Amino acid sequence: MLKERYPDRLIVLVLDHARIHHAKMVKEFLREEGQCFHFIYLPPYSPQLNPIERLWKWLKDMVIANVFHKDRNDIIQAITRFVHYIHERPEEVLQRLGCAG
Repeated sequence: MLKERYPDRLIVLVLDHARIHHAKMVKEFLREEGQCFHFIYLPPYSPQLNPIERLWKWLKDMVIANVFHKDRNDIIQAITRFVHYIHERPEEVLQRLGCAG
């Protein structure tokens, strides 16, 4: 999809060291499409460089930490409320993720 949307551009993707990012399928993809993609891998064990880790921590702090959920549905509802909360507050999300001033 990225290649279709930006056909004449070099696309740089920043990846962590998740196992899937080193999979055979990814290596084959790069062999075929490598000329338009450049992967930059974050150093191993560097969650401070990966903004999604801050989002996961925020979710855990608001939804899971010190909270008793009576069942799976209760957890799903709490996560859904969190998702609605962050969708309504993009500036707060950017600040929390360290992407805004």
